[in-house]
Order: sequence, then C-alpha cells, then structure tokens
Amino acid sequence: MSKKENWNLELSEYIKQGEPNKSEKAKNWETAIGLQDVDGLKPSKYLIDTAKEHIEGNIDINEAKKKIDDYYKFSDNRKKEEKENSEEADKVAVRITELLSEKAFNFNIFELINIHSRLFKGIYKEAGKIRDYNFTKKEWILNDDTVIYSSYETIRETLEYDLKEELNFSYKDKSLEEAIKHIARFTSNIWQVHPFCEGNTRTTAVFIIKYLRTFGFSINDEVFAENSWYFRNALVRANYRNFEKNIFEDTSYLEKFFFNLLGDTNYELKNRYTHIGYKGKEENEVSNNKNYTLEEQAIVNIIKNNESVKQEEIAKLIGKSVRTVKTIMKNMQEKGIIKRTNGKKDSKWILLL
Repeated sequence: MSKKENWNLELSEYIKQGEPNKSEKAKNWETAIGLQDVDGLKPSKYLIDTAKEHIEGNIDINEAKKKIDDYYKFSDNRKKEEKENSEEADKVAVRITELLSEKAFNFNIFELINIHSRLFKGIYKEAGKIRDYNFTKKEWILNDDTVIYSSYETIRETLEYDLKEELNFSYKDKSLEEAIKHIARFTSNIWQVHPFCEGNTRTTAVFIIKYLRTFGFSINDEVFAENSWYFRNALVRANYRNFEKNIFEDTSYLEKFFFNLLGDTNYELKNRYTHIGYKGKEENEVSNNKNYTLEEQAIVNIIKNNESVKQEEIAKLIGKSVRTVKTIMKNMQEKGIIKRTNGKKDSKWILLL
C-alpha cells in the first residue's frame, strides 16, 4: 500500500486504540476522505479537526456537517486558496461519512441516485440527475484514450438490467475468488454506465460499500483510504478495449483491489501497473487467499473484530437466519477454519486458517 498521509495517520490512532465506537467512526472517515483522491481533492486541516471531534463524541454527524458548511459559507479572502482546493473534498467527505454510518440501504436505481444527490447537492447543479448527453474522458493510463460510456438514452434501462442480474445471482457455495470476480464485474458494469455528469466513482464506491455490508463484510478502510485512485484506474481498465492495439477489458486489477478490501491478501496496488504501456513485473504480489466461500469470509472478518461474537449477532450482520449461521459455522469447524473454546464466561471463536 502507499505511504500514509498525515491525516490518515491521525485517524488511524483511533482505530489502534480499539474502542469500538471510535474505531467504527474513524474507519468511515478514512474511507470518506480517501475517496476524494479519486478526483485529486485534498481535505483541509479544519476537516480533520472536525472529524476528530466527531470520532471523540464531542459532536454528532449533523453538527460536523454544519461546521464544515459554515466554515466555507463564512470564509474570508485569506481562505480563498483553501476554499478552492478543499471545499468539495471537505463537504463530500463528511456526507460520505454520514451515509456510511447509516444502516439503511435499498438495492435499486433510486438508491444510487439518492447517494449522488446527497453527496453533491449544492456542489454540482446536476446533483441527483441522470445525465442527458454523451461524453468522453481522456485517461492517462490509456495514453489519453477514453472508455466508451453508456449512451445517455439507455442509462436507466442498463442500470436496471445490471441490478436485476445481480439480484438473480446466487453467491451460495461460491468460493471467495468466484464471488470477487463477480463483484468486480458487477461494480465495473455499474461504473461504466456513468449515469451522472460528475462524481460517478465516489457514488459507485459508496453504493458498493453499503451493498457489501449487507453480506456482513467489515470493509478494510485502509484500502479505499490509500488506494482510491487505483480503484478508479482499475475501473477504467475493466472497461477499456482497443482491438487494433490488442488490448481487452481486464478486471484483474479490480479483483486485486477487492481481495485486499474483503480478504486477507496484500496485493501491491500501484497505479503504474494499470497503464496500458506498463511492461514491468508487479512487485511484491502477496496472496494469502484461503478457499473460503463469501459467507465464510464474512464470518472470518467478523470473528477477527470480535472473538466473543454470538451466532445471533453474526446472523444479524450477514442477513441470515441463526439456523443457517449455525450450519455454516459447523461446516467451518469441520473444515478446520475455526474452533470454539468452551468457557463459562469467556467462550471465544478461534481462527485456525
């Protein structure tokens, strides 16, 4: 992973302290701020200080939003440079943090539109509106060529089709590798539609994070915090083809990102690897991937965060019945993935693989 920035180091301290409430807030802030790098936006020191106030419990998220809005509303000329460079980053970051702290989620096109509206209201005049024109974007990793995005006339139909296909897909008994390959393709399809004028990558990221949480996944915040630009480049490569140059859609970069996000891998996510002209070898590619199913990996992630977790809690987190969770975990014990230590007061789940 890339070197942590100062803001990342400051917020990471709350995660290291291990206090659940503070840690969860800090993870949301890390993801939210890191995603601004997708568009080369950097947070202000004022945002970091506001984030720390929220994490420490001195203010709630609504107060945090008001502080950021007021900061830019009443800024004077001395803050002009910061206003130009950081206003969008700060406002969108606090809004992403708010969205990630909410449990509610609907898997439909209206949710995607609502996320865009909430993130960019007052920033883009077309916030929450489907684009009504076609466009191209030059990409440095494509030597200034562009991905072909969906025609504006078919945006709704294409999104509805992709969402319907995903709803009909069964992850049951799929290995983590199979599941991630599918998730990578689904994510790249949603992004390729590019339904909005601006802010598509950040909107897609929030939508996918919230969707993955319905599987019970605890997202590795550092992956988005430190590699959001790589995430966008991976989406570009997953949707680019040039027959004349013998280049085809390649989801492998996106798959590595998701393996790091959801599993136990530590792939090097360097932007230069995604360039169509890169001929070198990817360095330090490390994979500790186990042959878990998607549900098993979600349970493994939960146990990592809380060895004393009850099966009833796990069922709630991954959206399954307690009976189903007991069956899955019984199989995991038989496979030698986990074991249960039996104590009257301190029974725990132990990860064996």
